[in-house]
Amino acid sequence: MAAREELYSKVLPRRLRQNRSGSAKCSSNLDVLLSMGFPRQRALKALASTGGRSVQAACDWLFSHVDDPFLDDPLPREFVLYLRPSGPLQNQLSHFWQQSRIACGKNKAHNVFPHITLCQFFMCADHKVESLCEALQTTVQQWRGRFPSPLPLELYTSSNFIGLFVKEHVAEVLKQFAADFGTEAARKAEVHVEPHKKQLHVTLAYNFPTDHLATLEKLAKGIEVKLGCDWLAVLFSRDIRFANHETLRVMYPYTPQNEDEMELVVGDFVFMSPMDQSNATEGWVYGTSLASGLSGLLPENYVGLADESDTWVFHGERRMFVGLLDSRHHDTSPGDTPTVSLICHPVQVLRITGNHTRQPKRSFFVCRHGERMDVVFGKHWLSLCSDSKGRYVRSNLNMPLTLPLWGAQRDYDMDAPVTVFGSTQSQLVGEALLEGNIVIDFVYCSPALRCVQTAQSILKGMQQDGKLKIRVEPGLFEWTKWLSRNSLPAWIPPADLAATHFSVDTTYRPLIPIGKLTVSESYENYMSRSHQVTKEILSDCKNTGNNVLIVAHASSLEACTRQLQGFVPRSAKDFIQGVRKIPYLGLCSCEEQGNSGQWRMVDPPVLPLTHGPNHSFDWRETLLHE
Repeated sequence: MAAREELYSKVLPRRLRQNRSGSAKCSSNLDVLLSMGFPRQRALKALASTGGRSVQAACDWLFSHVDDPFLDDPLPREFVLYLRPSGPLQNQLSHFWQQSRIACGKNKAHNVFPHITLCQFFMCADHKVESLCEALQTTVQQWRGRFPSPLPLELYTSSNFIGLFVKEHVAEVLKQFAADFGTEAARKAEVHVEPHKKQLHVTLAYNFPTDHLATLEKLAKGIEVKLGCDWLAVLFSRDIRFANHETLRVMYPYTPQNEDEMELVVGDFVFMSPMDQSNATEGWVYGTSLASGLSGLLPENYVGLADESDTWVFHGERRMFVGLLDSRHHDTSPGDTPTVSLICHPVQVLRITGNHTRQPKRSFFVCRHGERMDVVFGKHWLSLCSDSKGRYVRSNLNMPLTLPLWGAQRDYDMDAPVTVFGSTQSQLVGEALLEGNIVIDFVYCSPALRCVQTAQSILKGMQQDGKLKIRVEPGLFEWTKWLSRNSLPAWIPPADLAATHFSVDTTYRPLIPIGKLTVSESYENYMSRSHQVTKEILSDCKNTGNNVLIVAHASSLEACTRQLQGFVPRSAKDFIQGVRKIPYLGLCSCEEQGNSGQWRMVDPPVLPLTHGPNHSFDWRETLLHE
């Protein structure tokens, strides 16, 4: 980082620093990059690779690719023109996307967002990208008011494909728009664009197992569009070198231990081709980083599958909203940076009737609790929030305003609560479940206070607090070998939790009572206990609800799911290493395979929650200097 800052200080000329403050302006992003001393070809590649968003984005790309062996390669990028829905139809399709993933796992349609393909992928050199964007803008303006309204769609299904097809007479109009864009692109950018010749459609699912057809078809029939839809013309590009590679997302950071290994940064993407794996040993893969362009070996369990379009570059920032007959839209001012080009009126699409209200497969989710007080403030955190009379007084904004049953012989030293941020984290997960239309029928949690608080906040985010009761299950407590004392914590009983306004089920009879737990249990006993209690929970909930949420500990994500999938427990050493990688609010999802009692792990229905440490700030120590 220091080297990068030093490099910035050397290359940022005075005129750019003035431009940042508004006292001077350069004529274009390219002019600014050239004035900084970057070679023209590199500057153009950086702008093309970042969608021309800004000088800063291009600079960041250039500095991160300083060692990229292909930095000066003149290879063109591949582009494609799509129509994308927005508004109510997009919401309906996003809902279908999530539900189909939960019900049947990922299929090929999930690799790219919902769209109508208007042309085949075509190549464009970096120095022609701006002209290509201008060609789209010109074509959009020429077609103002000419797009069909509404844009009718019809549901079509086959043994391995489900989609919404544009009616033929309307599809011909869309194809003419694509042809006009091709003509304009050839004139302005000297590229060859081949319009899509097949039937125009929005793909919902394809290349899926035959036994998933009925479920996917039922979900597709549940798509219902009650309002209109704005169709958006969008240009995307991708690096031609990785067109046929598998796209992976970095889940955990990794520091190289050998020269042939690659550094991993969370959030980066890695391109991997099966053809390049000859030098990779078991548990390792060979790939190339999107962020740096560097290649090397990386541990396979540090990455996960991503969607192909996650790494595509969007080239719509310079497009202006085209004037519509609908007075809601207007051209943007020069200072605006719209994301897409709106080319159609809000329209009413064909309504596909159906009544899909529940997920067709049983699912259960295991979630780790939120950030805990003793980890943030240390093992002596209690002394930081007690006054001379033993009353609770918070000394940091991340400490909760109150604690339940403070002073009533509570064993907070063994049963730490969550922080304010821990509660906020938990509520975010609940809100994400609500936005994804995920219905939770039963909630079970470990008796640890931090788990009860996390479950309560998740229900709050789902707007279910007070409506859905939490079942406190001692059998879900973590491996007792990790306890610092040779005794179990004095957990707050469910009746006392309910008296302090926790939404707990006081009538629930635990599957494994507290008296059955033993301290310093063996790893085998812990895995057996977790597996057994999870099986009994799922058995008790069968036929009375589809989805179960378990809120427990980092170790629970594996202990409650591994044997249900038919796997034997890993070694204790490997288990502990895996547990260390699970963050607060880490969440995993499993779904039942028919009625066989077998379960498999699938993509969680919510996005991951990334957070980092924020150390205590003392202004006296930091700011007072004599």
